[in-house]
Amino acid sequence: MKFIFASLALFGLPPVPHAEAQRHRADQDEAFRGRQAGALRPLRDIEGGIVPRMKQRGADYIGAEFDGGMGRYRLKFMRDGSVIWVDVDGRTGAVVGRAGE
Repeated sequence: MKFIFASLALFGLPPVPHAEAQRHRADQDEAFRGRQAGALRPLRDIEGGIVPRMKQRGADYIGAEFDGGMGRYRLKFMRDGSVIWVDVDGRTGAVVGRAGE
């Protein structure tokens, strides 16, 4: 474990608190199980429906997170120095929320 923290420090990255890392891993495991069971759409499908539209509006795609409790993907974009979050239902692919500009 010390090696991991030392490696992160070499790259200038702060170590992720253990509880946060466990929550992130649990969300990722839930997303995987949901995709395997056919209950969730793959992230690539979600991105394919959202990213091109946001790029047309001048936003750069940064990445995505999955919220296992809500069954939602949260896509992060940057435009003119501002962060934009787009929340997408993992089952339907419908945009269910948006924050920032």
